[in-house]
Amino acid sequence: MTIGIIGAMQEEITPLLEHYQAYETIEFCGHSYYRVSLGKKTLIIACSRIGKVYSALTASVMILHFGCEQIIFNGVAGGINPQYKVGDLVLATKLCQHDVDITIFGHPFGYISDGKIFTQSDSTLNEIAKAVAKENGIHLYEGVVATGDQFIHSKEKKEWIQKEFKADAIEMEGASVAVVCDNLNTPICVIRAISDNAGDEALISYEEFLATSAKISASLVIKMIEKL
Repeated sequence: MTIGIIGAMQEEITPLLEHYQAYETIEFCGHSYYRVSLGKKTLIIACSRIGKVYSALTASVMILHFGCEQIIFNGVAGGINPQYKVGDLVLATKLCQHDVDITIFGHPFGYISDGKIFTQSDSTLNEIAKAVAKENGIHLYEGVVATGDQFIHSKEKKEWIQKEFKADAIEMEGASVAVVCDNLNTPICVIRAISDNAGDEALISYEEFLATSAKISASLVIKMIEKL
């Protein structure tokens, strides 16, 4: 089995590379991909870079070039749900693109022509994530994750996204990867650790807690890999 693990930033995949230690670096399509051999399992780990275009490209390469049969997106997100605190883990049940706007043609926000507003994550992978979290005493929230090519640091924008999409967390890659996986019939699981509250102090919180939150998310992914 070949499993792809994506993080948008180097900080989000460094804990994985440090854990596995032995890996092969492969340069392809302008990116570095790291191959880890674990008996019958092969991991392809990559830092996609920030944003929907790069993350979609990375997911496509993992599936079409490296033959990944499952994709796990690991990283951090801004919290919208008032219950979420910095360091909390969120499992995306479904994802949307909050910055898509063709409402002038009578469509709702987030809708793409011949598409849909929300893309579901894989129920089997999600159940594994929940089981692993329970076994290890990790509290794992389940929620809607909204994606857009914007770093949200405005309280008003955060509240609009929450109202429009019933979103619990915001980030910049998950939904685009989910769309790729949906179209290529590849199971996807998106796990995010909250690094900020997506409000007026988001940048300060994000910079302070990025590395710590990324390690929390990666630790759950590592335990998931052992179960797959």
